[in-house]
This record gives sequence, C-alpha cells and structure tokens, in this order.
Amino acid sequence: MHFNTFLKSVVKIRHLQLLGEQSHAKMSPPYRLELAEKMKAKHKNAKTAGVMSLFYPNAEGETYLVLILRKTYKGVHSAQVGFPGGRYEEDDKDIMITALRETEEEVGVPISLIKVIKPMSPLYIPPSNFMVYPHVGVSEVTLDFIKQDDEVEDIIEVNLESFLDDANVITTRVPTSFNVEVDVPAFQLNGHIVWGATAMMLGEIKDLLKQVL
Repeated sequence: MHFNTFLKSVVKIRHLQLLGEQSHAKMSPPYRLELAEKMKAKHKNAKTAGVMSLFYPNAEGETYLVLILRKTYKGVHSAQVGFPGGRYEEDDKDIMITALRETEEEVGVPISLIKVIKPMSPLYIPPSNFMVYPHVGVSEVTLDFIKQDDEVEDIIEVNLESFLDDANVITTRVPTSFNVEVDVPAFQLNGHIVWGATAMMLGEIKDLLKQVL
C-alpha cells in the first residue's frame, strides 16, 4: 500500500475503541493469559516500558513497519523479535516519551520525525515483570536506520501487506521458561518467527488497521 494512502487512513484508528484482551488472546500462547491472571498481584510493582510500532515509507513510497531482532544474551527476551523501545526512566515526562526516546536510541530515528497516532492497550509480561505500553507512530519520510549495536542484532523492515496477510499467521513450536515446548500462534515476517508479547501487541494493531484500511 502506498504510504500516502496509508497515512490518510491510519489516523482513523484514533477514534476506534482499543480491543485489548480480545485481540491479545488470538496471538497468545496457551498458558499466557492464565499465567498473567495468576500474577495480577505483581502488576502494581511491575517495571514499565514503552515501545513503538513505527510505520514509514520506503524509497518507493510503499508502507513498511520496523521491528528489531534483539541480541543473544542471558535473559528471557534473548534473540527475540520485538518493537524498538525500552524501560521507563525517571527523566521521561511520560511513557510515550520513553517509547520515542528508546526508538531513537535503538534504531536511530530522531524523535522529531515520529508522530504518535495512538497508544495501544498495555500488556503485562510475566517472565520479566514488565508492563509494556505500545504506541502506533508514523514517520512521513523514508528512514535511514542506525542500530544500537550493543542491544540490537538486526533491523527488520516489514512490508505492510505482509503484516496484514492472514497467511502469515502460523502455529509454531517454541521452548518456554518451563523447559517444555508448546504450540503457539505467531507471525512469520521476513523469515522471522514473531510470537509471545510482541505478537499479541501486533495482533491488536493489525485488528485496528483492518478496520480503517
């Protein structure tokens, strides 16, 4: 989809009701919602993070979404695909600023080039005890990404049509923190398997976009 067409339509999601758990459940691992329910008491003490679902035009004017592949490290989100974003810091005015600041740090997009369209439903992540606040944003110019080498392994540029194509929603088998493998719903994008919290947040964004595009 040409970005000018996308830009005229995406602003309409501001007037749509968030779908939250309704969308999250579609892309949730089978144990995920039950685990989150059991850990509700920990929500008030959860760390907070802001992430950005950033859409932009490529050099040909087609609409793309940027994701990142995280570095391999000793942690629950090692080598996973996610949004640019990160932990709230005391100097941040609000969680939207966190998402903007972290996006600039991780993929090199200046805050001045990002227009936030709408905050999405927050999502609690039990393994890391984070409450994550996703935002949908746009840049009206083609972007030159610069990855943060100590945290980002690769930058993944996903065509909008690929993201919206239901054929790219699959079931895959993944290891869990319980040392067992389970079948989970996932997005297959640019050869990467995107599952868990990122897939759940992408699911809500996809459902909203399909109402306006």
